[in-house]
Amino acid sequence: MARVAIVAGPDAGHAFPAFALAERLTAAGIEAVVYTGARWCADAGTRDVRVEVLPGLAALPTDDDTDAGAKLSHRAARIASALAPILTTTCVDLVISDVITVGGAWAAELAGVPWIELSPHPLYRASAGRPPIGAGLEPGVGRVGRLRDTAMRAATARSVRSGERQRARSRATIGLSGPSGEPIARLVATLPALEVWRPDWPADTHLIGPLLWEPTDVVFDRPVGDGPVVLVAPSTAVTGAADMVSTSLAALIGELADLSVRVVVSALQIPDGVESTAQVTVGTARQDEVLTDATLAICGGGHGMLAKALKAAVPVVTVPGGGDQWELANRVRRQGSGVLVRPLDVGSMAAAVRQVLSDPGFAAAAAQASGSAREVVDPVRIVQWLLGRMAARSDG
Repeated sequence: MARVAIVAGPDAGHAFPAFALAERLTAAGIEAVVYTGARWCADAGTRDVRVEVLPGLAALPTDDDTDAGAKLSHRAARIASALAPILTTTCVDLVISDVITVGGAWAAELAGVPWIELSPHPLYRASAGRPPIGAGLEPGVGRVGRLRDTAMRAATARSVRSGERQRARSRATIGLSGPSGEPIARLVATLPALEVWRPDWPADTHLIGPLLWEPTDVVFDRPVGDGPVVLVAPSTAVTGAADMVSTSLAALIGELADLSVRVVVSALQIPDGVESTAQVTVGTARQDEVLTDATLAICGGGHGMLAKALKAAVPVVTVPGGGDQWELANRVRRQGSGVLVRPLDVGSMAAAVRQVLSDPGFAAAAAQASGSAREVVDPVRIVQWLLGRMAARSDG
């Protein structure tokens, strides 16, 4: 039986897709183990996902986590040094490494094992034909637009080069020379509706659709009534917008009382002071299940929740925080599946919700986004093909 190691950081947006992929590989007869943070080991274990704590992940007193680039590079070197011997002794055939948990890729290099890069969201590599990722912009039009994009790419490139130098120094400390090696393939786990065209799509890069995973089998009780169900799901990321839940509830229950909405608040950590009432259910349960009844989802703009909502053909109101949330929220806005709210206040939230609920065009666009899932390829078949090709080369 082929053995695959999947390496991902502990944040839900990265660990959960790794668990989802591990489940699919295991079901296909491939032995898969996920190396990640300890936070989710128990939850994943109850779902028959084999999980091990990723060595070297924990911060040391000497780490400077205020420098994101140094944090990723130094931590990656430590992870790679600790993980490489494990990959060797367990006879791993293939490593699948999360795009930001580069320690997995470096460990594969040290152990001489082929590796795949997994993006649990759209492809965020820089492109010569687009503005930098994070700006939330479409390519500029005309001479002025092209000059804008060129200037923005140049500014971003300086930061990229600085990060590459940091990585090269960290790689040198563990005996790896030069820049990071190239994966044998890339898996991009998003809906085609959330991806954007670029003139320089990398070779051997496959759009596989969202890798969605629920940490529980519990389902939500719906509030009594026949009004539309609205799912409110605050971001799991530390960069998520603050006060999203309380502001959303004030808009839904107060400003929009005439709509008689039924609200389900879904969170891994329930915000202080938010409790269930006759009109509001609060808890941690399966989001995919409640979305089958939902008319609208209010979320932070993180990829996991957006992908769940759009795959279920549910339009969204996004309240983007930091990270990639601004980029994704603007992609959804342009695609027509939702409305972006910034800055956040009760009035703007109420107006956005009323707009989406009253205009069937948003639900139609969400249905189109859901249908785009038919265009993806099966990651299991890609992994099987690569394993078969490696086995054939070994036999030859």
